[in-house]
Amino acid sequence: MAVTELAGRIAVVTGGGTGMGRELVCQLAAAGAHVAACDLNTETLAQAAEGAGSQAASGVRITTHRCDVTDADAVAAFAAEVAVAHETDHINLLFNNAGIGGGGSFVIDDQREAWDKTFDVCWHGVLNCARAFMDLLVRSDAGAMVNTSSINGFWATVGPGFPHTSYCAAKFAVKGFTEALKVDLAVHAPHVSAHVVMPGHIGTSIALNSTEAHGMDVPLLRKTMAARGVPLDALSDDQIEALVVDRNTRFRDDAPTTAAQAAQIILSGVLVGQWRILVGDDAHVIDQRVRADAESAYEPEFFEALRDAGHLEAFGR
Repeated sequence: MAVTELAGRIAVVTGGGTGMGRELVCQLAAAGAHVAACDLNTETLAQAAEGAGSQAASGVRITTHRCDVTDADAVAAFAAEVAVAHETDHINLLFNNAGIGGGGSFVIDDQREAWDKTFDVCWHGVLNCARAFMDLLVRSDAGAMVNTSSINGFWATVGPGFPHTSYCAAKFAVKGFTEALKVDLAVHAPHVSAHVVMPGHIGTSIALNSTEAHGMDVPLLRKTMAARGVPLDALSDDQIEALVVDRNTRFRDDAPTTAAQAAQIILSGVLVGQWRILVGDDAHVIDQRVRADAESAYEPEFFEALRDAGHLEAFGR
């Protein structure tokens, strides 16, 4: 039995303080689902819960939890908290949504720390939550695990000359895990479904949050930008930092798909049983082009065609 309605269901959302996570919390609550949301930023999480509460259907319970999804023990404690807070022995929906960018190059040694941190959040966060909440999902009469991958889960780049190896590797792992889990669940828990979400360019603060999570490493920015042929010698450190903040802000504000629209697409996809959920026109276009000509997917002509079509800015949530 699949999840075909949200009213009365119990949903868990990671990364619930901002972006798509925040919108999922709000839309789930408005549809009558009880929600347990986690994030590292308790301030934005409280704001999300307050906004969701103002839209929530009567009787809906919304709880907030601080949790580092990279810490397996913390995630296990989070799952136990959810069971107590919602007085339940099961949940119906798990949205593994938390993620950050960073760690673009695997080759450059001084990106190692950022590489590992990004991979930890984007992959181990999903794995830890899947393990911690699996028993609660299986105890439901109908359940769904919804894992956020990315278009970078089938196209490992954000454009020519821009390596993005940690994020892409993690998102490929999320996609592969979810597809394999779909088969596993069909055998051992057929009432629980698995869904992989692959957003294109969505209007969220992931770029801003990623910079905050990793810190502003200006020397590394100079090095990586120089490798791409961008001269920064004439700019001060403050000017470089301002450029990064401006770029990240425009990524959020100029996106072709809003976080609210993305959340609506995700929830609709889950309710109709769609296991592979592409979010945004850009995601659909890039998916089609990669499938049609995978051999050329990283060639200059491929990027030029996407640039001409206005889709080159799509990368991640």
